[in-house]
Amino acid sequence: MGWGLGPFVKHPGNPILAPTQEGWESHALYNPTAWCDGEQVSLLYRAEGPCSFSGRSFTSRVGLALSRDGIHFERQPVPVLEPTEWYETPGGCEDPRLVKIGDTFYLTYTGYDGKVARLCMAISKDLRQWEKWGPVFADEAWDAYFPAQEYPGTPRGWSKSGAICDQPVKGRYWMYFGDTHIWAASSADLRHWEIEAQPVISPRKGYFDARLVEPGPAPVLLPEGLWLGYNSADEKLRYAFAQVLIDPADPCKVLRRSETPLLEPTRPDEQVGQVPQVVFAEGVAQLGGRWLLYYGMADSRLGVAIAEHPIL
Repeated sequence: MGWGLGPFVKHPGNPILAPTQEGWESHALYNPTAWCDGEQVSLLYRAEGPCSFSGRSFTSRVGLALSRDGIHFERQPVPVLEPTEWYETPGGCEDPRLVKIGDTFYLTYTGYDGKVARLCMAISKDLRQWEKWGPVFADEAWDAYFPAQEYPGTPRGWSKSGAICDQPVKGRYWMYFGDTHIWAASSADLRHWEIEAQPVISPRKGYFDARLVEPGPAPVLLPEGLWLGYNSADEKLRYAFAQVLIDPADPCKVLRRSETPLLEPTRPDEQVGQVPQVVFAEGVAQLGGRWLLYYGMADSRLGVAIAEHPIL
């Protein structure tokens, strides 16, 4: 490809994590985010298990798993994030994305009340104990970025998928979010966000990303630009993963964009599952001179793809 990250090769031992036979991660385990301190990879992943709320079979929680090689993980016995607030029940805490700024971890995730998905945030010092900050945007902010006339069936307040840059630009942090178009928002304090008027990335007719685009892992600063991986779907809702390069000095300016996917559903366990024909990446980590891209497989299991790349 000549730019960005990749090519990525799927690990032959995929899935590297799968649901257990019982308990809070017994139904599905997927859509992980990742952090690496140079020696250990920490994965936060979405797990689905029995729901105690009336009228719903399953709810989502966030689990933690640790690995020295990025492939073989030891799961922690209890979830680190589970639904406790009105905006998370009964659907749960979904699709985490992680960034570390200073000595604090910032986690974005989807709180789902069963009707409306809301982009939420929590902070932690150790990845185990989390302070919830609640929804990132007020429901009325939806009107500023989601055209109701284009998506009349989408509930007011709907927001998802926040990928935060760990370096500020001119005193402000930037986040890419959205699950149809990818929008940008900026903040001086990582808590109060202002949404840009126009999307940064939109679907392309006739491409693998014709139906929707959605941010992947937290952006990575490369020598040639700010790397943002993104998930996408075509008109048949076949999901693939691709990348863009963004101008580090202008977080709303795309310099390059994939013509073909970096990752697509080619394995049987990516084509068959809770949601068929899906690869969905939310975590990337660098360990031992390799980039490890962690992704969900058919909304059911968890896999990794590997790229050899110079250490940044």
